[in-house]
Amino acid sequence: MSNKISHPGVVDSIEGDCVKVRIVQTSACAACKVAAHCNASESKEKLVDVIGCDTAKYATGQEVVVSASWEVANRALLLGFGLPLLLLIGVLLLILRWTGDEGMAALASLGALVPYYIVLWLLRDSIRQQVSFRIEE
Repeated sequence: MSNKISHPGVVDSIEGDCVKVRIVQTSACAACKVAAHCNASESKEKLVDVIGCDTAKYATGQEVVVSASWEVANRALLLGFGLPLLLLIGVLLLILRWTGDEGMAALASLGALVPYYIVLWLLRDSIRQQVSFRIEE
């Protein structure tokens, strides 16, 4: 099993040291033979920023393969889903235990996500350097 995630794509644009690559993200069942007849299969086009690469090597419309390591993917999942879920459940249980009011606990746990995502947004440049794709040579 490979320890990286790869997607073929096409260079959409080049801005400074950033290459924007358009990839098609498909669900696991999109490759199924009956996917065209099933509502469960889906595919979406995504733009991926590849930062810090030699942009002189690439041109708009060029086919490339972008990849990320499993560590990068796990870090992105942790920041995007894991930590918010733990924060949501932790605040919910804490407020429920203190007040006994389910409505207050639900609102407080949802409200606790607001500062989390604000901090995430403020640290986006730092996170972008740690959680990024690379173009395979």
